[in-house]
Amino acid sequence: MLKLERTNVMNLENAMRGARNPMNSWARSDSYYNDDGEYVLGENDLSLAVRLRRAGSDDRKYMRQIFVSVDITGPLYWWKEFDTYKVGTVANSTSTMHKLHSKPFSREDFSCDKCSPEALAALDALMVYLEDARLRFVETKDKGAWYDMIQLLPTSFNQMRTVTMNYENLVNMYFARRNHKLDEWHVFCDWISTLPYAKELIICEE
Repeated sequence: MLKLERTNVMNLENAMRGARNPMNSWARSDSYYNDDGEYVLGENDLSLAVRLRRAGSDDRKYMRQIFVSVDITGPLYWWKEFDTYKVGTVANSTSTMHKLHSKPFSREDFSCDKCSPEALAALDALMVYLEDARLRFVETKDKGAWYDMIQLLPTSFNQMRTVTMNYENLVNMYFARRNHKLDEWHVFCDWISTLPYAKELIICEE
């Protein structure tokens, strides 16, 4: 399970102005804000953006200045793979260390949508023990009960992080993960395709 919410794309105007700096071609810029306050790339600017995108990473530095912020909720097994993308990304997560004990455990806390009935039964049994440990910790502050929760927590446990990336990061992620065996990466890549000008600048479609 992967959920992406509260997407915000920022700094497109400044990034495109910077893309014109090398040739001092600012007078050719034809982008504008529409009535909804969205920045729309004009024909000249979009053509330049696409040409630089295809020229390679040295020429498309402007893409590192188009920022994306999004809240992602996903299982720890997916976050372990996402964490390989450290350069140019920032994430602020909800804390298992400080808040794991703050609410009762339920199936909704886990990505278990692919589990067999037998696996769900095993998860339910584990949740019974985790809930017992949680209550013991809440009542007594026994550190042993807290360690029981932390060390037995399955990697299917869902965590929410607010993540900031840029379009260059997303190029790397999209082409590295679009055919991955994890369904969560397919959800992520589908989300990338919905971003402004993603098809031209990230996916690089004709």
